Formats: sequence, C-alpha cells, structure tokens
Amino acid sequence: MAVSFRAISRSSSTRAFSCYFSRAFSSFNSESFLKAPPLFSSHSRLPLRPDPNQHIQWVFLGCPGVGKGTYASRLSNLLGVPHIATGDLVREELSSSGPLSSQLKEIVNQGKLVSDEIIINLLSKRLEAGAAKGESGFILDGFPRTIRQAEILEGVTNIDLVVNLKLREEALLAKCLGRRICGECGKNYNIACIDIKGENGKPGIYMAPLPAPPQCASKLIQRSDDTEEVVKERLRIYNELSQPVEDFYCNRGKLLEFELPGGIPESWPKLLQALNLEDYEYKQSAAA
Repeated sequence: MAVSFRAISRSSSTRAFSCYFSRAFSSFNSESFLKAPPLFSSHSRLPLRPDPNQHIQWVFLGCPGVGKGTYASRLSNLLGVPHIATGDLVREELSSSGPLSSQLKEIVNQGKLVSDEIIINLLSKRLEAGAAKGESGFILDGFPRTIRQAEILEGVTNIDLVVNLKLREEALLAKCLGRRICGECGKNYNIACIDIKGENGKPGIYMAPLPAPPQCASKLIQRSDDTEEVVKERLRIYNELSQPVEDFYCNRGKLLEFELPGGIPESWPKLLQALNLEDYEYKQSAAA
C-alpha cells in the first residue's frame, strides 16, 4: 500500500524527516494509521495519534532548565499517566529507610554521581510498582542522559516516543539565571523577562517571568550553581553527552524534536499539536 505525506516545509530538517519517516512505516497498520500530518523542523508532528486507551511510555529529554518537568507534568495530568523524574526517585529513597538509602547518602555526601545501576534499580522498582497498581504507562523525565543509560533502559522497558525539548541557548541561559526558589516552601519561580528579537531568519522569543506570590516573594533564593559560568559548562557537558542519545532514538524512529517557541502560553498548544493531542485536550476539558 502506498503512503503519501503532505508537502513538507522547505525548512524541515532532514534529521526530523528521517526519524519520522522510518517511524511511520515501522508502526504502520491499516487500523491505526489515519493520516500523515506535515513535518516541520521546529514543530514536528507524530504521524500516528496517541491512543489514550493504550499504554504511553514516553521520555522527555532536554538541556537543564529547558522545562522538561513542566511539560512532562502537564502531559501526565492530561493523559492520566504518572510523571517519573529520576531525581525524585533518588530523593525519595534518601528520605526512606530502604536498602539503598545508606548507600545513596554516602554517595551524595562525597559529592559523587549516582551510578547508572542504582538509577535503573530505582526506576525498575518504580515501574514494577506502577504496573502492579494498574498504571497505564509513564512519562519519564530527564533519563536517559547517556548512550549507556539508553541501552540499559531498552533492556528494562520499551519506550514508545522520545520528546527532545530545545530552546535557543541565549534564552536558556537567561532562564537559568532567572531561576529562584522559595527558601520556605521550595517552589520554583523565575524573575527573568526574556524578550529576544528575531534576526537572521530566527524567530523572536518571548517568555514572561513567573513571579512568586506575596507569601514567597521575600523568601526567594538563587541556587549557588546558577551562575553564567556554571550554567554554560552544564550546557556544554549536556550537549556533548546528549547527541549520541538523540541519535540512538532517532535511528529507532522514536525521536521528536520540539523547538520551544516561547513560554508556556506559546509552547503548550504547539506541543499538543506536535503530539496530535490538541483534540484530546479539548475533549477532556469538555467532559470535565
């Protein structure tokens, strides 16, 4: 059976096209294939509409501070699947009396990185517990970060889709430097008003600040590592490690690269569109 795609924008990236072209054919069947939407370099669309009645096993990737947790959490609420952040799993284990707690405390106190084996151990236990409770999948946030972690994860569970959030470095840097945490309740806010004008064919980006409420405004603190030098080094290391991971999932036809066009008001509807979920959100709202 011949399958035709609509005209693709001239600015479409070859990489995004190759990822989704292979995904469309590898997952094609006569019942689930409805139509092949257009592919764009900045807002690629899935060729298949996610079925909320099936298990969703997604991964969110992206540089530190890009907003993985924010968008993964929103989709978690929309689709009714848990949002799992490996950092949260480590913190939960540290605060428990579990078998790994003392080992983790020693690692953290020495300033060492938590090993892949421990992370996978915690994640496997979380997935097993979720399956026992009847959870219909998950959205994994910020893991895997290396090619080795991706290979290990593949032996633990089958990932359906990897959403790679991207943001121009100047906007990402400003966002990280504007981050503030309430010293009392621990909630995150941002004082940066990012307004980058479009130039040289690149669109402008506007991201409004996320102000703290009155009860937190006087208690805001900045993370000690949120300095320009440290943030740039974090981004350099992340980019160096992330490319093989992106290629790993691209070669398997599972990677969707999404360029954030701005803050949540601008990005959220476009992300839903890229995921073919805009109608689903409307139906959920109407049924509420």
